[in-house]
Amino acid sequence: MGVALAAVGCAPAGPRAAEADVEPLRKFVAVGAPVQARISYLQSPPVAGSDSGARFLLVHGTPGSAASWADYLRQPPAASEVLAIDRPGFGSSGPQGAMPGLAAQAAAVRALLPEAGRAVVLVGHSLGGPVVAYLAAQLALEEPRRRVVLVLLAASLDPALEDIHPMQRVGAWAPLRALLPRVIRNANAELMALKPELEALGTLLPRITAKVLILHGTRDDLVPVANVGYMQSHLQGSACVKTVLLEGRNHFLPWNSQAEVRQALQDAMAGAC
Repeated sequence: MGVALAAVGCAPAGPRAAEADVEPLRKFVAVGAPVQARISYLQSPPVAGSDSGARFLLVHGTPGSAASWADYLRQPPAASEVLAIDRPGFGSSGPQGAMPGLAAQAAAVRALLPEAGRAVVLVGHSLGGPVVAYLAAQLALEEPRRRVVLVLLAASLDPALEDIHPMQRVGAWAPLRALLPRVIRNANAELMALKPELEALGTLLPRITAKVLILHGTRDDLVPVANVGYMQSHLQGSACVKTVLLEGRNHFLPWNSQAEVRQALQDAMAGAC
């Protein structure tokens, strides 16, 4: 995913709903150590059964924000609620600088978990994938009775596939870094730190006992489809792993493959794979 920043200017597909449509849904929560920041998130409007049904936690990649999930917030799965987080360092969440560690990112998402009796579906796109995978591994160890499902959309988990693009090193040079927009500066910091974070995560993935659904495009130029084999081989502790390869699709599945993503969200709550 090292070339991701070079692709930022390519205007990838986005949600059909405008950001203004979901701004009234914004809320904030103060998260303590290791985050120590005010975290912003968007919460879908209440519908029948949403206060007792599954909670879907949607986690964006890098760069990104909660508003990128606008379509899913406006039309959540039946009898459920959807929360989309601005990850630490992005959108309306603090801190101002980057927070590249997966542990801190997962802690921010953990602050949005529902009460223990309700099911939670952790949905991560791109770099959001390792964030939710880290949290799923934590919950398997610390809260084994919690009902958790993991949905990985074009997720970047294989450290062997991570390379730092020369332009990223240029962007990290202090005089230039100070001139970059916050979102690009923080995304670059995350990507440059990602490989060792994924190496450490690899030792935790076998702990995950949750049901896992993997969606990946066969023409993903940012996060290669080879990540799928890595995930399948490291998630051997999962209750079951279902993989859907989307022929000819690129990296931006939440927007160009909404039907398939929505089906995965429904499948997440359908019991066995």
